[in-house]
Amino acid sequence: MIKRLFTSAIALAALSGAASADYTLTILHTNDFHARFEPISKYDSGCSTEDNAEGKCFGGSARLLTAVEEARARAENPVLFDGGDQFQGTLFYTYYKGKAAAEFMNKLGYDAMTVGNHEFDDGPEVLRGFMDSVDFPVLMSNADVGAEPLLADVLQKSTVIERNGEKIGLIGLTPVDTPELASPGSNIVFTEPAQAVQGEVDKLTAEGVNKIIVLSHSGYVVDKAVAEATTGVDVIVGGHSNTYLSNVSEDAKGPYPTMIGDTAIVQAYAYGKFLGELKVVFNDDGNVKEAVGEPLIMDASVAENPEAVARIAELAKPLVEIREKVVAEAAEPIIGDKDVCRVQECAMGNLVADAMLDRVKDQGVTIALANSGGLRASIDAGEVTMGEVLTVLPFQNTLSTFEVSGQTVIDALENGVSQVEEIKGRFPQVAGLKFTWDPTVAPNEGRIQEVLVMDGGNWAPIDPAATYYMVSNNFIRGGGDGYSMFTNAAHAYDFGPDLADVTAEYLAKEAPYKPYTDGRIATK
Repeated sequence: MIKRLFTSAIALAALSGAASADYTLTILHTNDFHARFEPISKYDSGCSTEDNAEGKCFGGSARLLTAVEEARARAENPVLFDGGDQFQGTLFYTYYKGKAAAEFMNKLGYDAMTVGNHEFDDGPEVLRGFMDSVDFPVLMSNADVGAEPLLADVLQKSTVIERNGEKIGLIGLTPVDTPELASPGSNIVFTEPAQAVQGEVDKLTAEGVNKIIVLSHSGYVVDKAVAEATTGVDVIVGGHSNTYLSNVSEDAKGPYPTMIGDTAIVQAYAYGKFLGELKVVFNDDGNVKEAVGEPLIMDASVAENPEAVARIAELAKPLVEIREKVVAEAAEPIIGDKDVCRVQECAMGNLVADAMLDRVKDQGVTIALANSGGLRASIDAGEVTMGEVLTVLPFQNTLSTFEVSGQTVIDALENGVSQVEEIKGRFPQVAGLKFTWDPTVAPNEGRIQEVLVMDGGNWAPIDPAATYYMVSNNFIRGGGDGYSMFTNAAHAYDFGPDLADVTAEYLAKEAPYKPYTDGRIATK
């Protein structure tokens, strides 16, 4: 009898061991934080201390610290990842570059991040300084950095971390068009994502790693394509497209996670407004059995870590005089939302394009073009501070004036509407012209149907053979966002005033500024 009981106990233990072969990993994640260390408003711009006290604000590093701590306490085998673009977006980055991001990412205890395109805004040097300051690996698989001495020996394509005795392979992914979006320099060669990811998957698998996560700053569309084109990827933690995935919100762009085959894709909007929380159950072979979760909103119900609040206030002291200066007044909110401005005419686009043209019209300039990717936030109604303007226009771009043919203008607009489906930043906001485009036509195959310019006080069709004097920003004039047709423009001058200053002065001149759209961009 005793022997039979002992034998049964062994059998039960064996069964219990078999059941426990499943492994649960809790993935906490952020993306596109863009230096939003302080709380943000519902428009993703700065939020006042008073509004924050009244519970009207979201995000901020102090809330994230609390949320991550609480999530780790309840989670099984938690990890914390970032999908890139910690850099750029507020005066914190302008003043501190990557130092503030490194400090708070270390405080939060990130386990890894991928390189976003904005991590290259100030070239490899600032990225290298950031990498030297953080306590976790920074990854990028789809680029050859061998010729870039600042990154050649430190920027890994993939790595392996361990949680509770299990190996987890991590692969980084960055936009293939980063040279058009930022300033990585000529020493780095970017490659297509799927092939790069598969190469690292094969390498990790050969090393015995059977749980593989891609940290991707490439956008929701690309992430789904990579999942389709590769084998062995279990989870893609995304970024770049600021996509909100959810199972409970009508505003979501897709489910959380989005499953492509056996690959779970997640993303958590942007600016620290959400903390993604995905529970993944793997079987003994490393295959995903279950992937469930939901982004957690960082609203007033999440308490702010008091030490973090104090540290952020300390870091903000040198910035106060600049950003608290009231420069204008807005009669209504000026909408600069990414999901609007990157697909159609928007009020913020009209403001910035109008401001650019107004500044240089006495030089004979008649057309303005701004890339929507340069518009990073909305502005609330009421007093407008310089800090708010700098949050909208954080890149320190300068006005560029140059001469091009009418055909070049048409080619530029064609480029501008070529990636609308991916909500890319090249979408053009304009002044001094009107255009109509057809989204049913294939990209770069004649989507631009009609372009009108002002001629003698009336709108007239653009003349492809005529010369037009236009204004944009130095990023676009240098070929950024695919506008390579401007790089050889005649009589180019790229060293005009800062675009944020120009916009602030225009707002002041028109105060109280009333935002508007007038049909200058139309679809057929």
